[in-house]
Amino acid sequence: MASSQADGSRPADSPGGVQVIARVGQVLRALDGENQGLSLAQLADRIGLPRSTVHRIVTALAAEGLVATASPAGRVRIGPEFARLASSSQADLWTEAEPFMRRIFDEIGETVDCSVLDGDHVRVIHGIQAHHHLRVAAEVGSTFPLHCSAKGRAILAAYPPEVAARMLPDVLERFTDKTQTDRAEILELLAAARQAGLAYNLEEATRGICTVAIAIRASSGTLLAISVPVPTQRYWELEDKLTRVLLEIRQEAQATLHPSA
Repeated sequence: MASSQADGSRPADSPGGVQVIARVGQVLRALDGENQGLSLAQLADRIGLPRSTVHRIVTALAAEGLVATASPAGRVRIGPEFARLASSSQADLWTEAEPFMRRIFDEIGETVDCSVLDGDHVRVIHGIQAHHHLRVAAEVGSTFPLHCSAKGRAILAAYPPEVAARMLPDVLERFTDKTQTDRAEILELLAAARQAGLAYNLEEATRGICTVAIAIRASSGTLLAISVPVPTQRYWELEDKLTRVLLEIRQEAQATLHPSA
């Protein structure tokens, strides 16, 4: 005779339990990359489940910190616990990057973050926050598009041109009135970044924020983007210093992590 758990829940290896786990996976995958969150109705429509079912799953995930409220209107997004777990699994990567990030922070005094490639986005795995009253937060777990973020462009530019072209998503989404969505223009920007050794984003991903980024290769070979997002009102006076410091750090990271290269 099949046994049931004392609290009435299904064992994880029962058919119903497996189905619940699969649905949780659907919800989390639907939220991936949605920094502004999705409503329950949007989630239900995207994954093809009843809204009542989605509500139960989201409530359980929220209790564990795996999803969180993204807006007063009730949108939800990936939560801090999920981001913490993901960051923990990549701790070796950002531990290698952190000394270089700290050097940049000490010289520039602005937020510095570290990201890795994640599908057609880059995901922040570590950040050092600026102390200015007006600053850009580096929220671990946040994702940014490859085509219009400095982090994404820095990583793309580290690949051969033909590979980078294939890595660009089919649909190049527009986030601000300055977002570059012309594929040929983006490939030209990547060529410039490849030659210069660093990439820029001037309010293309978010209005009011300009970013400079470099790509370094961890000792494992994984590409990391180290970027400095700055409020536009402070960016222009810092641009020359940012460029100089980031190029110095890029060279230092190469010599430190790959001394025989």
